[in-house]
Amino acid sequence: MNTRRTRKIMNPKMNRAYHSKKKIKDNKINKDVKTFDSGKLKVIIVGGNEEVGRNMTILEYEDDIVIIDMGIQFPEEDMPGIDFIIPNIEYLKGKEKNIKGVIITHGHLDHIGAIPYLIPTLGNPTIYSAALTLGLIRKRAEEFSDLPEMNLQAVTTDDTLRLGVFKVSFFGVSHNIPASMGIVVDTPLGKVVHSGDFKLDFDGPKRDLPEVEKIANLGKENVLALLSDSTNAPHTGHQISESEIQTNLYNIIRDAHGRTIIGTFSSLLNRLQQIFEAAEKLNKKVLIEGYSMKTNIEIAHQLGYLNFKKSLFITEKQMKEYPDKRIVVCCTGAQGEDRAVLMRIVNKEHKFLKIEKNDTVVFSSSVIPGNERSVQRLKDSLYRLGAEVIHYQMMDVHAGGHAKKEDLKLMINLVKPKYFVPIEGNHSFLHIHGKIAEEAGMNANNIFIADNGQVIEFTKLGGKLTNKRINADYVFVDGLGVGDVSNIVLRDRKQMSDDGMIVAIVTVSAKNGELIHSPDIISRGFVYMKENKELIEKARSKIRQLTKKHNPKTSTNDMYLKNQIRNELGKFLFQETQRRPMVLPVVIEV
Repeated sequence: MNTRRTRKIMNPKMNRAYHSKKKIKDNKINKDVKTFDSGKLKVIIVGGNEEVGRNMTILEYEDDIVIIDMGIQFPEEDMPGIDFIIPNIEYLKGKEKNIKGVIITHGHLDHIGAIPYLIPTLGNPTIYSAALTLGLIRKRAEEFSDLPEMNLQAVTTDDTLRLGVFKVSFFGVSHNIPASMGIVVDTPLGKVVHSGDFKLDFDGPKRDLPEVEKIANLGKENVLALLSDSTNAPHTGHQISESEIQTNLYNIIRDAHGRTIIGTFSSLLNRLQQIFEAAEKLNKKVLIEGYSMKTNIEIAHQLGYLNFKKSLFITEKQMKEYPDKRIVVCCTGAQGEDRAVLMRIVNKEHKFLKIEKNDTVVFSSSVIPGNERSVQRLKDSLYRLGAEVIHYQMMDVHAGGHAKKEDLKLMINLVKPKYFVPIEGNHSFLHIHGKIAEEAGMNANNIFIADNGQVIEFTKLGGKLTNKRINADYVFVDGLGVGDVSNIVLRDRKQMSDDGMIVAIVTVSAKNGELIHSPDIISRGFVYMKENKELIEKARSKIRQLTKKHNPKTSTNDMYLKNQIRNELGKFLFQETQRRPMVLPVVIEV
């Protein structure tokens, strides 16, 4: 890798990330552009184009590769036992030496969460991002004891990198976490712009305003392709400003009769800053609950992204010293996660917090697709306990971090790309974003709506969405296992969660295959055996009949008998109950 820069590499043990503010000289890329006339640029969205999450994009030219983002996707309701899903990197096996760098747009888990799982497998390439983002990556890496020391290199939006044949520069965007960036990759065939997650908020915190001048200048530079965030494409108008949220949060905290409990994402640092400022102005105290939230606040404060006085915060023991109306609790769990703080409070499992009738509970986050039912149950429980509940559909207490239709159109008009690739969203979102690009004046033939893994190719003659595909199947993380849970396993789990299971234990003679004693049946999640004695006895009778028909001389093992019990007992139970429990036969020869 040719960086032509002098940088300080982040040490994972250090508390701060440093960067050099020197810019490289704007020389030619190391090879003569003419030698690339027959070259081919591949753009492959590995994850994020059929779902919200597991964002990852590959740019490949000849033997050089850069990767943008490595995120996780949270499981859907039909994925029992799955912790999350990560991008499939099968295509990169054997190409590890070609990877010139990994560029991360911002610090949300759907963009950084897969790094500890994928980076070692990819040969530990250097990761480039803002200091805050690298701090969050480093903190997450501490959860993985066997992870080798990562190569982390901080950049600002004033920096430029040389990564093989690619020249990479940055522009600041507004989002709901500080230090969010868009990426410009200068390739031998033209500039490819990756928007990252963005919105165009011109009234937000000064530090997080979009660098509109840089974005507008791209429109003069014949951009080859724009890859743009589609998460909020279905929503018309402009995204509301963080300044409006600030006012609403201030009023809610001011008018609360008891405690204000605010549930939000642990990485939604802009929101936390607004809460801290409002509490300080109103002479209230803040309690932080949630490990990830505490660590993110600590990292952001050390790096100067969060500003507050330490006297603002109180501990569990200090809560008794203040009346309820002077206490603001910031916690995780607004998505209805089982073990997050807000859910533990509602379930009366939290060690010191419980809902009281004068509490005001604020959901300051939108609902991640797939979590709707969990969030609704959480709200219902809060109302039952007597809390006042405020969420973003009732009042603007959460400004989404993603641009809506009019801002998406403005981004296209500013960048003026030749080709347009909507990314980051469900397939319908991508199509809607494609229509927005047409409204902005783009040629419909130059709008590529790709599936995960579908290869987009550019040559000197132009670009096309090909029929070529790489393996972009889900890779499931289940506990400590990565990729060892298949769709078949998920199907079995779903069946057990829906209809339960029956274990049929049959003991037969090894000599003649005859049943030695009555079959044992165990029911879990199917029927309560003491209340369904007739059904259980009929099931035993069915197993006896199947065992008598079994001839051990014609089958070399007990697999045939197991299959017969599984199939026939399953049919019988469905006829009796209209339910399909998983049938697990156990045959013991004695």
